[in-house]
Amino acid sequence: MDKTSQQQNKCLPHVVLSAIGIVYGDIGTSPLYTVKECFSGSTFPITENSVLGILSLILWSITFIVSIKYIFFILRADNSGEGGILALTALALKKRLNNKYSYIIMILGMIGAALFYGDAVLTPAISVLSAVEGISIYSPTLTPFVIPITIFILLTLFMIQSQGTNNIGSFFGPTMVVWFIVIGVLGLIQIIHNPVVLKALNPWYGLQFLLSHGTIGLASLGAVVLAITGAEALYADMGHFGKESIRRAWFVLVFPCLALNYAGQAALILMNPEASHNPFYFLVPNAGIFPLMILSTLATIIASQAVISGLFSITWQAVQLGYLPRMQVIHTSSESIGQVYVPTINKIIMVLTIAVVLIFKNSTGLASAYGFAVTGIMVITTILTAIIVLRYWKWSIVNTILLFGAFLIVDILFFSINSTKILGGGWMPLLIAAGAFLVMITWQQGRKILLDNVIHTGKTTRCFKKNLENMHPIRVPGIGVYLNSTPGTIPSSYNINFKHNKVMHEKVIFLSVETTHEPRVRKAERIQIIDLGYNIYEVIYTIGFKEIPNITQIFERCDENGLCMDLTQTSFFTTRGIPVFNVHPKMSLLRAKLFIFLSKNAMHATEYYKVPYAQVVELGVRIRI
Repeated sequence: MDKTSQQQNKCLPHVVLSAIGIVYGDIGTSPLYTVKECFSGSTFPITENSVLGILSLILWSITFIVSIKYIFFILRADNSGEGGILALTALALKKRLNNKYSYIIMILGMIGAALFYGDAVLTPAISVLSAVEGISIYSPTLTPFVIPITIFILLTLFMIQSQGTNNIGSFFGPTMVVWFIVIGVLGLIQIIHNPVVLKALNPWYGLQFLLSHGTIGLASLGAVVLAITGAEALYADMGHFGKESIRRAWFVLVFPCLALNYAGQAALILMNPEASHNPFYFLVPNAGIFPLMILSTLATIIASQAVISGLFSITWQAVQLGYLPRMQVIHTSSESIGQVYVPTINKIIMVLTIAVVLIFKNSTGLASAYGFAVTGIMVITTILTAIIVLRYWKWSIVNTILLFGAFLIVDILFFSINSTKILGGGWMPLLIAAGAFLVMITWQQGRKILLDNVIHTGKTTRCFKKNLENMHPIRVPGIGVYLNSTPGTIPSSYNINFKHNKVMHEKVIFLSVETTHEPRVRKAERIQIIDLGYNIYEVIYTIGFKEIPNITQIFERCDENGLCMDLTQTSFFTTRGIPVFNVHPKMSLLRAKLFIFLSKNAMHATEYYKVPYAQVVELGVRIRI
């Protein structure tokens, strides 16, 4: 065994521990509310067959969707080690496709990302609220304090986001290990008292429940799906922890403890049907409810933190891929590039999450809204993975249809069942997702319109190079860097500056920053320098969708490649496109107004790439959309 392998094996236990804390926080706290919601307001009697049927559906849903679909197959569809819905979309778009199919894939990715925003609002709300509701079991007189305590915890959680997860991340793993061991032991105790629940390992009980209860049985799947919420995190956090650590954590600790706890809750309900109102907290005697509630609250805070951190990461990727306007992104760790904080998104999600708690008031109400976004993401993930399997893994169409068709049938079944809950609360994540999608599609199309206008009115570097011989401009000392959005064209800032001032710097740079569908770009492939003659250069700097460059890095790469530039002697010229309404607009009036609003509030490129403010010359350009 080589040294690298030995080091990886030594680090693996630590990575597995971290994965337990971050990756499995969401799905790990599902026992708080899943079984309760399966029996809450149920119209079927609580009998041995119905309890075993529900338990079998829960266990086999986790097995089929999480253990088989995600752990064995989806984790293999990585984009250079990165996962998540946008990384998956970028991977599917790597190879050139017909523009029509590329656009469809891009739209699917946007919808998946938009649904993730809906999920990210509901997860902290239902998780923390479910944990705090334990005080109602401990003492019914404390029920009025459930919502205030929940809001206080959520406010605190969002207010500490600027500190990043790096400092408290070491606390996550051990806490969640304790959580899983505790819920596993509590479940095991009940199983020992009533081992009949082990019959639910036979999938026939679940199938029989569906067949014998008709539409009522199918409707129960809307609650069963709560057991698999958080499965997307397995894939989304792959870039941070790796496939092996995620798989080991699942099979060694998480899956067994979840299965034990679900079975234990079922065993308790068989012995005491009244416990179905909140079976998780009835697993312990009254004296143990308060300590369990404290542990549950910690676990749900960790679960919420994991979702919020994932939302920051997906926002960053969306900005880099051009699906969202530039906004402030703060790196909270010097060691991990994936740990970021996005203040704008944090404020929006905080307001929406607290609003959700105030609207729905209890976890049962929130459960009716939960699941729609999660199952929607699962459907899209399956479709995009199937595309990758055909294009990259070179599977046959028959094998792909057989396997991913089975996954898709289950995903669509869960999604369809949850769609029936739209009027009962599912409208909330749908509304949030629709708003996020509207912003993304408007920004992407608006940028395309502006870009087309720039291309049609601008000049190409090829024509510029031919005309250089006939140009005899006055050259002034220093370096002029013109930021450009489209490689191969002359920046509008240069055209405007030269038209009005009739001068050029001694050294002129047309600088373009391009984002690829790779998460990271190798150093050797980052920069391309094209000599246009007369000390004029075009520099194309390439980054991955998980990277943010700054101007100092770009200058350093230029120096390493023979194009020496002194940052202190450089002036940066840029244009701010000012969109205005056209007589015949290319998008609806509402979306045009939205795009103009987003453009005015987007972070400028010079701020985003940390260009020294005092050296920037900004030129406004009115562009009709």
